[in-house]
Amino acid sequence: MRYGYVGLGNLGGHLAASLIRAGHQVTVYDRDPAQAERLAAMGAGVAHSVMEMEGRVDHVFTCLPKPAASEAVLAELMTFLPPGATWIENSTLGRDDVLRLAGLARVGGVRMLEAPVTGGVHLAARGEITVLAGGDADLYEMHRPALEAIGSRIFHMGPLGSAAVIKVITNMLAFIHLVADGEALMLAARGGLDLKTAWEAIAASSGSSFVHETEGQLILNGSYDVAFTMDLALKDLGFALGFGREFGVPLDLASAVTQTFLRGRAVYGGAAQSTQIVKLLEDALQTPLRAGGFPEKLA
Repeated sequence: MRYGYVGLGNLGGHLAASLIRAGHQVTVYDRDPAQAERLAAMGAGVAHSVMEMEGRVDHVFTCLPKPAASEAVLAELMTFLPPGATWIENSTLGRDDVLRLAGLARVGGVRMLEAPVTGGVHLAARGEITVLAGGDADLYEMHRPALEAIGSRIFHMGPLGSAAVIKVITNMLAFIHLVADGEALMLAARGGLDLKTAWEAIAASSGSSFVHETEGQLILNGSYDVAFTMDLALKDLGFALGFGREFGVPLDLASAVTQTFLRGRAVYGGAAQSTQIVKLLEDALQTPLRAGGFPEKLA
């Protein structure tokens, strides 16, 4: 099959690269030509617009920052994708957006498979990210080889919309863990502990988490460079709170963490790294959380 990939940012670029490395025929497009040229060096075809993919692709992946961008790209795809083609959406969308956009695609004869990913950009770069798929079983099986190219663990969560729910749940947990990890590291620092040893002890304890073991290193390095912004964190927390209202589940921790991220965005800006949320506490107590031996970026 010939795949298109639209949206080659921090995440999408790595996912497209994994498809290319696995031997799939891939044509890419991004508003930033430099992103596409990097993948051209790996063997990708390059389109200079979404419309220029016409006749060159059978199915299209997208990874875009917000639902409006996904809808705009879908509108262009529907003008040329053949009936029965698949739109595979790697972006994080709310369930309502998934169902609404799937309905729009269906009108144009295009079927949708949602496939948001989780685990971090570093795992996407290695082709080891987790893929959460939602949609018809036959579509999932059809594109399973491509999904297995971009991720090492693939879960078919059920019908359309189900992957959106679990992805929001995983991100909600990650942001709660991030704020909690900052508080834990600050307790260690103010208690006079060596932060490198404290990090190692937590990582080996029942209190560890994926966030501690990964983003905790970027905090202690001081780079905070997780390639995920405050704005994106707040978008996902908003989805989580929306599900809480819809399903009648009080989300006290998620609500408190959302307020913390709102403060973080007000201080550092929406484009700041999401891990800089811990810097609120560092700045308030004038106690930087730093230790030697930790990477600037996750490998």
